[in-house]
Amino acid sequence: MINVAILGFGVVGSGTAEVIEKNKDVIKTKTGADLVIKHILDLRDFPGSPFEKLVTHDFNDIINDKEVDIVVEAMGGAHPAYDFSKAALEAGKHVVTSNKLVVAQFGTELLEIAEKNGVRYLFEASVGGGIPIIKPMMSDLAQNRIDGISGILNGTTNYILTQMSENGAEFADALKEAQTKGYAEADPTSDIEGHDAARKIVILAALAYGKLISPDDIHCEGITKIDAKDVKFAEEMDGYSIKLIGHAEKVGDKILAFVAPRLIPTANPLHDVSDVFNGILVNCDMLGDAMFYGRGAGKLPTASAVVSDVIDIAIKSEMKAGSAKWTDAADDDIAPLSDHVCAHYFRIAGCVKCMEKVCDNIVHCVSENGETAFITKPMTEAEAFEKEKAFAENGTKVLSRIRVL
Repeated sequence: MINVAILGFGVVGSGTAEVIEKNKDVIKTKTGADLVIKHILDLRDFPGSPFEKLVTHDFNDIINDKEVDIVVEAMGGAHPAYDFSKAALEAGKHVVTSNKLVVAQFGTELLEIAEKNGVRYLFEASVGGGIPIIKPMMSDLAQNRIDGISGILNGTTNYILTQMSENGAEFADALKEAQTKGYAEADPTSDIEGHDAARKIVILAALAYGKLISPDDIHCEGITKIDAKDVKFAEEMDGYSIKLIGHAEKVGDKILAFVAPRLIPTANPLHDVSDVFNGILVNCDMLGDAMFYGRGAGKLPTASAVVSDVIDIAIKSEMKAGSAKWTDAADDDIAPLSDHVCAHYFRIAGCVKCMEKVCDNIVHCVSENGETAFITKPMTEAEAFEKEKAFAENGTKVLSRIRVL
């Protein structure tokens, strides 16, 4: 019997309890793991809930209970989630989390504490919600060199961009609809400015390259500047879609990671990932491209990933530390965005002749109502920035510049 304590009884915490209780027999039949919920920590009471008698308001009830084997941290936020996770690991308890903020900020330290105390710190649900991606990268793809990762890592922004593409909605209207449907928070800043995706891509980059970059140290660009005209022009130019992409790759011996809107060609598997779904494309030297797709958020999908980590710990009798291991990235481990090479989409306030004065390496072009949109051949970020300057010096306003995946 494996005793589990859950910290936080919100969406993910209550979902975790539901998955364990509803599928207890299925889990035991398939894996042999007999999971029992021993405590639930929350500031609130839950009268009428089947878990009402398990609720405690004191973390010490959990940390001092020697029968608790696994602590599920589903609180969200940095504190006290980090503090409770650290205390549990130091007390010799395994910790499972869905908290990408804590993993992205404190993952190096918490993994070291777990290893020192012979327990595991697992975080499958921190990236991609219910999509299996962390374990596959640590095990199934361990024999591959990871050459690049590109992912639609935030369901809220993907829903908004889908509405702009399929229904011609303006950004503000699509955001309002996402909030009405519960896909976006009242304060959607973390999603629409790309911060949520940034935390997730640095976790994936750490798994791939062994260095955890602070989310604050990568270029992070959200979708607030995407105009319905960009969506329309992208579709007219060979069917491109626009997605918010978290990207990581090795540039020499440095790691390049960033978050930004990208034009996605029709041949790319990420092109058709729509609505609140997530998709993660991992490029490997031996396997080639591996695509991971599914619901990136939601109560039961995320809880499913949490419980998969709980089961992983429960069925390993040796209870050894997890295989994820990285160190914090230093400044000289991080490649500048200026090194990145890709094609670029420009939309300018001007005619084709205005474009031709600055750019001659054009792949696609469309002009309408005094505006011209075009896609260049691949160039470095620095070269694209110089193009922007050249347009300004020529008296032409650049309305949009979006990288092409």
